Amino acid sequence: MMNSMGTLLAIVVTLLGLAIDGYHCKVVQFIFGDSLSDVGNNNYLSKSLAKANLPWYGIDFGTGLPNGRFSNGRTVADIIGDQMGLPRPPAFLDQSLTEDVILDNGVNYASGGGGILNETGGLFIQRLSLYKQIELFQGTQELIKARIGEAEAEKFFQNSRYVVALGSNDFINNYLMPIYSDSWTYTQQGFITYIMETLQAQLTLLHRLGARKLMVFGLGPMGCIPLQRVLSTSGECQEKTNKLALSFNQAASNLVNQLSSKLPNASFQFGDAYDVVNDVIINPYKYGFNNSDSPCCSFGKIRPALTCIPASTLCKDRSKYVFWDEYHPSDKANELIANELIRKLGFVSDNNTNAPSPAPAIAPSSVG
Repeated sequence: MMNSMGTLLAIVVTLLGLAIDGYHCKVVQFIFGDSLSDVGNNNYLSKSLAKANLPWYGIDFGTGLPNGRFSNGRTVADIIGDQMGLPRPPAFLDQSLTEDVILDNGVNYASGGGGILNETGGLFIQRLSLYKQIELFQGTQELIKARIGEAEAEKFFQNSRYVVALGSNDFINNYLMPIYSDSWTYTQQGFITYIMETLQAQLTLLHRLGARKLMVFGLGPMGCIPLQRVLSTSGECQEKTNKLALSFNQAASNLVNQLSSKLPNASFQFGDAYDVVNDVIINPYKYGFNNSDSPCCSFGKIRPALTCIPASTLCKDRSKYVFWDEYHPSDKANELIANELIRKLGFVSDNNTNAPSPAPAIAPSSVG
């Protein structure tokens, strides 16, 4: 009897050991971002004015119902993670999130309207700034430490992948709007310096919390989003805004390279897709698009409509439009951006698999 009990105990201990050991072996992602990466956090912020909870958002994703993504389909982070064989992290505010879900899938803290700076996006009432997202990540770490112990948790977080993808709101929903004090407090270069000092502190904090493999996304030609074009009398791209994006990218790239060489065991990378997106906007037909200056989802001649709403009409073929709404790229454009970043940064698959998780098929269709 004692032999049987001893054997059973040994099996249980072995299985428990394998279960705990497996946590730090599985690679997951922790994503910090804005509406380009949000997968539903803002839907749980009751007062937020930045939500993707209405049709036709998500029409080409899964069931076709709104899921919190500010697109008709996938985000850039979705697609890169798929290609690397990583699970898609759920929204932090998703009520079904548990420690086991975190250990298996990671977490996405991204929030529409959020910025590197705390004051950015104030017009949206509720949004999670990068500092707030990092604070939530610290809370996540405490949960995981309590679940699997401090030593295993440290391994788990150091083996994980990190994405930081913010910055466009710091310009479009802060510096370029006169109602924000930053617009008259700083010169253009002074504002870039202010953002970089803040970002440096944030990335250094993430490293202290265990982030070793981290990618910072650069900004695209944000002066060419439909919202910026419609604000100009000519309908052309706003060159001042594009120059700010280029200045941000140069400064952020230098910062990421410095931190990667200075911080212990850090492998920080900067992902810049500005040139390819700019080329798509200038030469859409070259890439299989036929529209790069207006949104697929629009409210007739009323521009800007800002968000896609049930009364909006959709373009006949969503795969031919670079922009989904006034702010955000379409699934097809996100795929092109993701592939460019994968090519530039030489990503390889994690978790011993080359099979991406299922992606939605984008079928041309006509609505309205």
